[in-house]
Amino acid sequence: MPRPFAARRPGSGRGGFAVPGADGPAPRPPLLARLPLPARLRTAGPPLAVLGGGLAGCAYLWSRDPHLPGQLLPFCPWHKVTGLDCPGCGGTRMTYDLLHGDLAAAWHDNAALLLSLPLVALLYLTWLRHGLAGRSWRPTLGRGGTAVVLGTAVAWTVLRNLL
Repeated sequence: MPRPFAARRPGSGRGGFAVPGADGPAPRPPLLARLPLPARLRTAGPPLAVLGGGLAGCAYLWSRDPHLPGQLLPFCPWHKVTGLDCPGCGGTRMTYDLLHGDLAAAWHDNAALLLSLPLVALLYLTWLRHGLAGRSWRPTLGRGGTAVVLGTAVAWTVLRNLL
C-alpha cells in the first residue's frame, strides 16, 4: 500500500496524469532497422571485414599443409632470428588442424592459443553485435588486464621453450 505522502516523480504516470509508455517500455524496432544503412556500415564494416579476411585466410589455408616444408605461408620472424618459439608460434598449424577436425594436433601445436579461442570469439561477437547496432566498441583491459595478458604470454613462451 503506498504511503499517503510519498513523493512522486513527475512523469511517472502515478501523479494523476498519463504518461506514454508508463505501462512498460515501448517495443524496440529490430536491430538492423534502427539506423540507416550508411551508419550501420560505418560501425559494422570493420568487424565484417575482419570476418571476411578470416574466412579468406581459412579458405587459403584449407589446401596448404603448414606441417610440410615449402608451403607459401607466413613465417615467424622471432623464430627465424632466435630459434625459439614465440607465444603465437604454431598458430597457423593449429588453425589448419582445427579446420580439418584434428583437436589433438591443434592442442600440440599451440595449447595456450587454443584455450584462448573462446574468449577471442566472445570478444569478436561482442564487437560485431555492437557494430550491427550502430555503436562502436573497443575492449579496455586497464593496467591489470594488460599485466595478466603480457605475463601469460611471457610465461607461455618460457614454458614452451623449456619443455
